[in-house]
Amino acid sequence: MADLDLTGDVVALTRVICDIPSVSGDEKELADAVEAALRKYPHLEVLRDGDAVVARTNLGRATRVVLAGHLDTVPIAGNLPVVEDGDVLRGRGTVDMKAGVATTLHLAATLTEPRYDVTYVYYDHEEVAAKLNGLGRLVRNHPDWLAGDFAILGEPSDGTVEGGCQGTMRVKITVPGVAAHAARSWIGSNAIHSAGGVLDVLRAYEPRRPVVEGLHYREGLNAVKIEGGIAGNVIPDLCTVFVNYRFAPDRSVEEAEAHLREVFAGFDLEVTDRAPGARPGLDKPAAKEFVELVGRVPQAKLGWTDVSRFAALGIPAVNYGPGDPLQAHTDGEHVPIPEIRTALRNLTTWLS
Repeated sequence: MADLDLTGDVVALTRVICDIPSVSGDEKELADAVEAALRKYPHLEVLRDGDAVVARTNLGRATRVVLAGHLDTVPIAGNLPVVEDGDVLRGRGTVDMKAGVATTLHLAATLTEPRYDVTYVYYDHEEVAAKLNGLGRLVRNHPDWLAGDFAILGEPSDGTVEGGCQGTMRVKITVPGVAAHAARSWIGSNAIHSAGGVLDVLRAYEPRRPVVEGLHYREGLNAVKIEGGIAGNVIPDLCTVFVNYRFAPDRSVEEAEAHLREVFAGFDLEVTDRAPGARPGLDKPAAKEFVELVGRVPQAKLGWTDVSRFAALGIPAVNYGPGDPLQAHTDGEHVPIPEIRTALRNLTTWLS
């Protein structure tokens, strides 16, 4: 098991934890190392559930903040070990999101008297099916471990505070037809052709661009897959169009579903997956102070992240971490070293 030095250089720590492979489902080695390192510090209470590790101060402060990050990555693509290339670190996990994890691990070890009580959360299985998500498991098993007044998820945000997140809903729209031999197609009814009505709706759809608590969101409604047909000489009797709806956090999942049923009225629609968005919550005192300290105009998070899980617990949450989120999951994944140091400096100043 690697011996993590949490009090040394944060860039070196980023490299070390990136070089411990932790593809989703294989986080144990890194979780063990994180737990062992955190248990060295008497000012922290350390807890564990599976491969999720929680450490927290108990100083009796009036406000508690939560700093969270996931330990897992998508599969390695020949991009480990990490390479330092000028002012960037290149390799799997550098941007998504072990640079963010390294900054909060350093804080956990070095900030013995933070101005707020702090809960540090490191969890597993973020990059796979939602039912496996380690933060979701903590919400179910130990919601008291996650109690707080404000949370920051260390997802890469280009050094800008990204408030809340969009909700997401996946539906499948099934269009029926009548099978026939392709040589006698007039006997049947081509379901793929009939699915053109669904595509017409999508082409004509104008997504909302609402402003929620001062942040500009942009919704999206898109076909992401289409299935139909069984053979090259058979008129298909069924066609299914899979659609993904990304909606602003001023809509609940129930409102989002009602909207889709209105948009696709007359079609057979089934919801296959859904997750609520999260309002920004930037009106909270701790959040205001952090945004002012970062000194950049906050942006809406155009995507779904685990801040939604905090919102479900009544905890306003934002995304803030080093690196460009567009680098996540790419073979050339990398994070600028100066952004790691800036994130650490901002979080240290805020919590001190």
